[in-house]
Amino acid sequence: MSNQDPSRTRRRRGSTQPTLKEVAAAAGVSSITASRALNTPERVNEETRKRVLEAVDRVGYVPNLVAGSLASARSRFIAVIVPSLANAVFIEVIRGLQATFEAQGYQILLGNTDYDIEREHRLVRTFLGWSCSALVTAGLRHTPACRDLLEHCDKPVMEVMELGEALDLNVGLDHREAGRCMARHLLERGYRRTVYVGACLDKDYRAGLRFDGHREVMEADGREAPLIELDRLGSLEAGAAGLDRVREAYPDTEAIHFANDDLAAGALLHGFRLGLKVPDEIAIAGFNGLALGQHLTPRLTTIQSPRETMGRQAAEQILRRLDGKRVTRRQCNVGFELLVGEST
Repeated sequence: MSNQDPSRTRRRRGSTQPTLKEVAAAAGVSSITASRALNTPERVNEETRKRVLEAVDRVGYVPNLVAGSLASARSRFIAVIVPSLANAVFIEVIRGLQATFEAQGYQILLGNTDYDIEREHRLVRTFLGWSCSALVTAGLRHTPACRDLLEHCDKPVMEVMELGEALDLNVGLDHREAGRCMARHLLERGYRRTVYVGACLDKDYRAGLRFDGHREVMEADGREAPLIELDRLGSLEAGAAGLDRVREAYPDTEAIHFANDDLAAGALLHGFRLGLKVPDEIAIAGFNGLALGQHLTPRLTTIQSPRETMGRQAAEQILRRLDGKRVTRRQCNVGFELLVGEST
């Protein structure tokens, strides 16, 4: 739970959105030239257009893409930006958002960043330009320019998936504590030599937060906390490769704490092919609580994150704001559950 005053409104640098006139002044051109640079770039030289685009980023200007009288109308769509549309984790969050919004007459527009925060910035600018009613992003990390846009916008902004210092509204879970939880479970089961396996942690930084929690518990118990980082995001194939790398680099490993269930399931299936006895020869744990892991033999030990619940709660908070009602909890911790299977 956040210690912030729930009645405090989001701080903004200004009470209104930056205007085209401000962009023109920042670029040292006329308003007409600034408009041409944005709408008909072929009518201005490249140097002028570059100056105008730099000014756009500098002042946080968002062109309104809704034409004519529609520009002042309240839209009935919510922009939702996620890192992946192929990952079941985000699909379930979207399901919770969509069901709740549609029940109140709103539709969602989806944006996929492919874990690229520069792409997120472009999507935010586009959705704000189309006058979305509110905006949902997966995560708290943004480029400085994107953060500036979100701080200036006069729409509800909801950041989901994790907890932290949010721009406006926040629904998520504590990933460091989830990492601590699994590490404590492995120690309680008697596993003293554990390796954490993640993938592309610069992109999947929430998995990195879980490793931080894992390492904290292991080091507090006087244990090493080796990390193996794969170069492919969660997949069954990557999990199989992760098992091989652990056995090669750390042959005395007793347990592997995988960053997600896709990796862990891939390792379980690969171990079965190799004739490894899980957990007798090596224990395997994951994160997310995906259905796949609960239908394997042995059942995967994992952390269940309430993804659809997260989406519903996030949508409910936004709808309260849109209805002019007071939001008493700007931050909501949905928690998690340790699911103990036979893999540990």
